[in-house]
Amino acid sequence: MSQTLPETILGRTGLRVTRLGYGGAHRRPMTEEHADRLLNAVLDAGINFIDTSRSYGNSEELIGKFIGHRRTEFTMATKGGGHPDEIPWTRANLFRGLHESLQRMKTDYIDIMQLHNPSIAQCESGNLVEALEEMRQQGKVRWIAISTKLPDLPTYLEWGVFDAFQIPYSALEREHEGWITKVAQAGAGTIIRGGIAMGEPGVGKGEQMAENWAKFGEAGLDELRQEGESRSAFVLRYTLTHPDTQTIIVGTTNPDHLQENVQAILRGPLPQDVYQETQRRLQAAGVGPTP
Repeated sequence: MSQTLPETILGRTGLRVTRLGYGGAHRRPMTEEHADRLLNAVLDAGINFIDTSRSYGNSEELIGKFIGHRRTEFTMATKGGGHPDEIPWTRANLFRGLHESLQRMKTDYIDIMQLHNPSIAQCESGNLVEALEEMRQQGKVRWIAISTKLPDLPTYLEWGVFDAFQIPYSALEREHEGWITKVAQAGAGTIIRGGIAMGEPGVGKGEQMAENWAKFGEAGLDELRQEGESRSAFVLRYTLTHPDTQTIIVGTTNPDHLQENVQAILRGPLPQDVYQETQRRLQAAGVGPTP
């Protein structure tokens, strides 16, 4: 019998989500046959949180085509803005994007609609929060959220209007470590992106974060890995160990990597002594949280 992925509640949304989510920002082309197998494998593995965006190529279309019939099995999060057709940030552009997303994903509602990294000035001048609230009032969106990072995150958190925040975080990108806790303490959900640091270079796409991955070796973290555990899996388990990370979205087009991610989550958080030693070594290597 297969094990069940651990779940948690996504802040005040009340949504029960798996600790491992799936990120639909596939960077490598997929045939339709490949996409069909992969997306259904995601749900078959027990993952019930899928994050995508209109700006992720044909991601929304693939979701609608191949797992639209399994809509009740997962929480669907997408994003408005961040797409060339939606600049400037306006209510009209957000609503146009919403309607296209609904059509592409073959659904009549989005569980979580996120703003896709607007600046505070763009959010205010475009009345973006008001647009999201209107979507919710119309029943087309259940919860509103934002994908953001420092230095804008504290201001958005202070507004108190977003039900969830999507934040970049991993052992190799610890700037938001303390802010994840502040978001959770405010009652909002935490959706973590980058939780595997794009995967070890040569295996995943970590070449794009080569400087960060160099710190893994510099900090001597190989000594802390369990036998047979990859660097990528160790980083994912570090992300899982943070007490206030809720769902961690990891994207892949490789079924083997998908299963490795599932197994890492099933293995569970790092032991506390290993977690604390990892933090100590990372701090010594110059990788620490932003105050």
